[in-house]
Amino acid sequence: MTAILLGVDTGGTYTDAVLIRGEAVLAKAKALTTRHDLADGIGAAVARVLEVAKVSADRVAMASLSTTLATNALVEGQGGRIGLVYIGFAAADLETHGISAALGGDPVLVLGGGHTHAGAEAAPLDLDALEGWAKKQDVSAFAVASSFAVRNPAHELAAKEMLRQVTGRPVTASHELSAKLGGPKRALTALLNARLVGLTHHLIARAEETLRAQGIDAPMMVVRGDGALISAAQAMERPIETILSGPAASIVGARWMTGARDALVSDIGGTTTDIALLRDGVPQIDPEGARVGPYRTMVEAVAMRTHGLGGDSEVRVITEGLAGGVSLGPRRVVPVSLIAMGAPQVTEALERQLRAPVAGDHDAQFVRAVPGQDGAGLGPRDAALLGRLGPEAQPLDTVLRNRIETQSLQRLVSRGLVQVAGVTPTDAVHVLGRLTDWDAEAARLALALVARKRLGSGNRLAPDAETLAGIILDRLTLQTGHALLETAFAEEGWDLPPGELARHPLMQAGLQRREGILGFSAGLRLPVVGLGASARCHYPAVGAMLNAEVILPDHADVANAIGAVVGQVTMRRQGTVTAPSEGVFRVHLDSGPQDFGASEAAMAAIEAALEARVREDAVAAGAQDLSVTRDRAVKTVTAEAREVFIEAVVTVTASGRPRIAV
Repeated sequence: MTAILLGVDTGGTYTDAVLIRGEAVLAKAKALTTRHDLADGIGAAVARVLEVAKVSADRVAMASLSTTLATNALVEGQGGRIGLVYIGFAAADLETHGISAALGGDPVLVLGGGHTHAGAEAAPLDLDALEGWAKKQDVSAFAVASSFAVRNPAHELAAKEMLRQVTGRPVTASHELSAKLGGPKRALTALLNARLVGLTHHLIARAEETLRAQGIDAPMMVVRGDGALISAAQAMERPIETILSGPAASIVGARWMTGARDALVSDIGGTTTDIALLRDGVPQIDPEGARVGPYRTMVEAVAMRTHGLGGDSEVRVITEGLAGGVSLGPRRVVPVSLIAMGAPQVTEALERQLRAPVAGDHDAQFVRAVPGQDGAGLGPRDAALLGRLGPEAQPLDTVLRNRIETQSLQRLVSRGLVQVAGVTPTDAVHVLGRLTDWDAEAARLALALVARKRLGSGNRLAPDAETLAGIILDRLTLQTGHALLETAFAEEGWDLPPGELARHPLMQAGLQRREGILGFSAGLRLPVVGLGASARCHYPAVGAMLNAEVILPDHADVANAIGAVVGQVTMRRQGTVTAPSEGVFRVHLDSGPQDFGASEAAMAAIEAALEARVREDAVAAGAQDLSVTRDRAVKTVTAEAREVFIEAVVTVTASGRPRIAV
């Protein structure tokens, strides 16, 4: 009998679960994502999908999870307080490479040490100074980055061991995440990984606990940012590799559902819209490393353009200028129609605000504390505000007592301690009757309140809730269309910035196929695969705007969960051979540099070392039936009529099917 596989995706609004047997989706189910503890939503979705399929839990042979947790945490500025140890770099790098901004006030220690390009020690490492500093830090994890650690990781490994012994906290070493040069960028990647460790540990541990409680005793996998599967243990060690996990899973799911070989895949979730390119049936990998929000990392991931635009994007009123209007995102808020479910005080507050003679600054906005979160380390003002909140929604106009508390609220939101609710595109589709999942009447009242706001001209934003709903959805169509055009222009390699080209008047004239003395015509030549629970509501209009074919698969609403379970395990390691002097070929390994007298011997040695490591990684990830490929990128120059070896980058990849319970 063909094995039954369980795929789960924790999105910003819904947690999806699917059961797949062979080439068929047996059942699918959704549950609200429980942001205070994602495992609750996972448990609810899994219980429902087992019930729908009438399948007993012990028949599930493998479970796999894709999650937007890491992506959303970085976009929204959430995560644990961390300490960065920066070895052998100039302190000025912290500012020039954006590391200080990413730290956001978290502690950093700049130490002498590090290595040279050839792997020799540049300066001794002061472990005494590191120990004294580490003992004073109240952080959840540490990140360590040393200059040229990919050529010799000795100082990173020594600092990592010291930090673990002194503090007992998790430590991320930058060379373990990437074998590429570029120390400051590796440092940024390592600190982001450290920030995510606590969040990811909690999610995976609770998810495994929840599955076991339901009787599912099968191996658990997690989707990596390139769409491959890794074990739960590996994901907890390297959570940064799961950024874009959900979007990557959606690409794998889109290919499986549609068979499309060349397409733009656009997945609209609650928080973000993620767009990627399928070429010859394979998702394109970002050669510069995954970008999420303001951060460019060294994580190998699907070439994905992530925009802070989703069904739960905050609707912001533009009052400047005579025309005015609305814009969406990048902040995610809880839709009013959702927070009003089972909360009559929300509707009562909306009705009270509507009775006021003029619009208020905080109309149709609500807040609630996230249960089970630790508020340790808060300042007195922030702690006082948090203390006045509870798990029940409260209108913001009665919570904030002065303008200074607005800043406290933002800090509490960034820490993940408080949720804000407000008007979203999801509320707009409820007002227009395109969705009926939640409280449509609360959505109508909220939009009626926002419609009263005055623009620079003195006129109302909209005459009624229905008109405003149309304005919001038109804006969503426009911003989604621009996002798709930006992706297309970026792939085409035009000289001008993709965003500028997407919004250029000539481009807009072409999309509208204007005719005059000059005729213009433009559109996307590749189809758009629309994914996400709200894709059917929004993407037909996007296709019409872009003069493009839109494909909406039958199971587009659970594409991420499908992709989570139909992928393969793929492990990849990279190493370098350099030539520090004539006739010397240096292999850079974790154990330190090793010299050979011939280039072929050096490359054979590093291939053997990498293959051993990559096979070990793949087996640890739960792979079986492994296939291994090797690639050599050799750089040479011709001098005095002979070819001179400069450098070789060797990549070894192991792939296999995930192991399932029998």
